Amino acid sequence: MLRCYIGLGANVGDPLQQLRDAARALAALPGCRPGPLSPLYRSTPLGPQDQPDFLNAVAALDTSLAPLDLLDALQRIEAAAGRVRGRRWGPRTLDLDLLLYGSRQLDLPRLTVPHPGIASRAFVLWPLADLCGEDFRLPRGEDIGTLKRACPGPAPVRQAEALGPAAGRGEIDGNE
Repeated sequence: MLRCYIGLGANVGDPLQQLRDAARALAALPGCRPGPLSPLYRSTPLGPQDQPDFLNAVAALDTSLAPLDLLDALQRIEAAAGRVRGRRWGPRTLDLDLLLYGSRQLDLPRLTVPHPGIASRAFVLWPLADLCGEDFRLPRGEDIGTLKRACPGPAPVRQAEALGPAAGRGEIDGNE
């Protein structure tokens, strides 16, 4: 099994409940075993500002699914949560992004891993650092702490609510 990291976000409906439901759906995926969940963060929207703030987290997930099979599973979870793909960077009932797939680098027509936006998204870097530590190196060699310090925009705000079990450190490969 490979250790993957999934970004979770929502800003319409009941974002906290939607993220909790998504974490449960991830944990129930066939061929997958749930890992730790990051703390929850509130962040301003990446794109248009005429929408509510987002709640964001990162989930670790050990999987034997192929990358595109995992992507399809994530998109089915989004669809079940009422996700409608409309305006780019617009409001979402649920957004699930495959951030890291072990230490692999993939550039496929439907999927790029590591997620190309990691370095510029504070709402990904902060919860990922909670799970992996600031010294954690992404597959292309960058460490999360350096990326956090260089990340533009405001830092996300850690929330008191939790999605599930406390965060813990995770290994990128997670091979057994």
